[in-house]
Amino acid sequence: MTATTTVTPNPVLRVPPASPAAAAAHFGASLAFHADVSDVASALAADGDPGFVVIDTRSTAAWDQGHVPGAVHLPTALIAEQAEQLLDRSVPVVTYCWGPGCNGATRAALALAELGFQVKEMLGGFEYWAREGFAYKTWEGPAQRDADPLTAPVDSDDCGC
Repeated sequence: MTATTTVTPNPVLRVPPASPAAAAAHFGASLAFHADVSDVASALAADGDPGFVVIDTRSTAAWDQGHVPGAVHLPTALIAEQAEQLLDRSVPVVTYCWGPGCNGATRAALALAELGFQVKEMLGGFEYWAREGFAYKTWEGPAQRDADPLTAPVDSDDCGC
């Protein structure tokens, strides 16, 4: 009689990976919904119109503490009453909130999509904007931090992504 050995897969492979076609569909869809901080910064820094508007969805106190230059301040709670006056429906919107631990930008993106706006969420939010060393504005004026080497390359403008 032969002993049967049962191998328990590790936590990564306990649920097998999706097929390549399913993975391509998923990750392609993800890019339709999300943009990262460095891509947004690069598009805003380029000459000309980036083709989208950035929306800071946080409170006035948070906005004053620091926000992306050129962003429109539209707190999530005010989207239903103010979006039509502040935004052009033909221009895509990129929302952000505090950071990866906050889903305010997701809620704002949902509210804007339900009003008929094309929308993406900026992954990392204001936290990663500042951590990656991009300039921002505060109630006191312009500010900028050194890039955090855990989030952005220190000696290069290109992370290789």
